[in-house]
Amino acid sequence: MQPGNVQLSKIPATVVTGFLGSGKTTLLAGILRQMTGKRIAVIVNEFGEQDIDSSLLRSCALACEEGEAASDDDGIFELANGCICCTVEEEFLPVMKKLVARRERIDHILIETSGLALPKPLVQAFNWPEVRRHCTVDAIITMIDGPAVAAGRFAHDEARVAAQRLLDESLDHDPSLQELLDDQLSAADLVLVSKTDLLSIDDKRRVEAVVAAKVPASVKTLFVDAGLADDVARLEALMVIGAASEEGIDAIANHHDKHHAEGAHHDHAHDHFDACVVTLGEVDVKALESALQTILDTQHLYRAKGFAAVPGKPMRRVVQAVGKRLEGYFDRLWVAEEPRQTQLVFIGRHLDRDALREALSHAEVAPA
Repeated sequence: MQPGNVQLSKIPATVVTGFLGSGKTTLLAGILRQMTGKRIAVIVNEFGEQDIDSSLLRSCALACEEGEAASDDDGIFELANGCICCTVEEEFLPVMKKLVARRERIDHILIETSGLALPKPLVQAFNWPEVRRHCTVDAIITMIDGPAVAAGRFAHDEARVAAQRLLDESLDHDPSLQELLDDQLSAADLVLVSKTDLLSIDDKRRVEAVVAAKVPASVKTLFVDAGLADDVARLEALMVIGAASEEGIDAIANHHDKHHAEGAHHDHAHDHFDACVVTLGEVDVKALESALQTILDTQHLYRAKGFAAVPGKPMRRVVQAVGKRLEGYFDRLWVAEEPRQTQLVFIGRHLDRDALREALSHAEVAPA
């Protein structure tokens, strides 16, 4: 872009895509925590019965607005449909119109797609006249799980990604995980390889080879670890790429377009998979994590994520599991009007909500 081009007056938007567990929410939460001088709107393409990821991002957005009164309109826009690529006109464009109407109060837009969503249809929406006039896609960032790709997989646990896809009733096409990854990489302006601290030199070379086969040489690949979320300089750099991705998006060929052109339609067998939410009171962290680990080891569970209320702790604890790996950390203070309770969402096969609650109930702590 030449200096003085109208592009410079547009609101930049960063699209972050990648399979579940690749680190998208961690990246966006880091941006919201660190970029305190920017007014950032967030669009979350959430999947599941409970808005865990959007709640994480909302807590960061509110925490960054020090000195301002919190309101229901906190800049977080949730798209409940798991496949934003097939519902752009119905869900995404109305949200963008709301943001355009508020453009004088927005410096940047962050869009986190679900692991099922493809960036191309979303980015094409930025060419609609009412959006193109005021917004541009600064960059499409595709995140991939480094250890998974190095091991020859597409995600940390491919079965869990497949289960997420099968649970989404909006999908009218059935691309393989390889095709999904190909399409996410094909549109990338930047590829971030997460969990670099778990990669050997040979692992990195294998990942580089996989990515190089899918993206042009002009697209950079950066290897990052959890420290990225606290690195202000690098986070700022991710938000000033200036790719104007919408200008060349139509020329990108992908598997998704082919499936739609061929009228592909498949039975996703939704009844083979379940999702449920378990709600508890305050819990002992060690007992909760021990019970969760037992569930992960013994049941056909694809994904667990949520929040725990810990007695005597003023902060809410995030709990999440992908594969057999269980992680937890405190993310923010409880606010006065919300109940101090523990909520976990599970996705898996043949889940029994009552049995899950019974297994976890032993971690509950009686009110003082």
